[in-house]
Amino acid sequence: MEIVTVKDKKFAISITAEQLRQRIAEIAAQISKDMEGKKPLFLAVLNGSFMYAADLMRGITTPCEISFVRFASYEGMHSTGCVNEVLGLAEEIKGRNVIVVEDIIDSGLTMQLLLSKLREHQPADLRVASLLVKPGNLKVELDIAYTCFEIPNDFIVGYGLDYDGEGRNLPAIYTVME
Repeated sequence: MEIVTVKDKKFAISITAEQLRQRIAEIAAQISKDMEGKKPLFLAVLNGSFMYAADLMRGITTPCEISFVRFASYEGMHSTGCVNEVLGLAEEIKGRNVIVVEDIIDSGLTMQLLLSKLREHQPADLRVASLLVKPGNLKVELDIAYTCFEIPNDFIVGYGLDYDGEGRNLPAIYTVME
């Protein structure tokens, strides 16, 4: 079992780089099929989704665009429960097929807020593609069209996800060891 240290914590590998690559390719193929004949706008939520968004986009075979928004609700290892919009939407999405690309859906509060704000702009279709979902920690009901992996309510790091700013560069997903 591969173990890494990030800051003051040890993490064990839970999803390998190969598992990530394979599952993201499957999701990209499904999105490409679902969006055939359309030109979706992928809206990646920064900072954590950047690696997932890049790999997902490489697998999309239909014409598309990508843009970025940034929300913050984490401090260290815990969700603050407060969602702060940091960087907003720059593209016109009215009448567009929009796919929100998220690294992890934990409580669902950030995603619920983002979807609510996006619906105000009247997209034709609004879907979510999340790398990771913690179903046991959801506090709100969400329709998540594309999920790569469902995971337990553990703190994780790697593949774009950080622990206090570090660990985003790890090529796999690692779970904190208690």
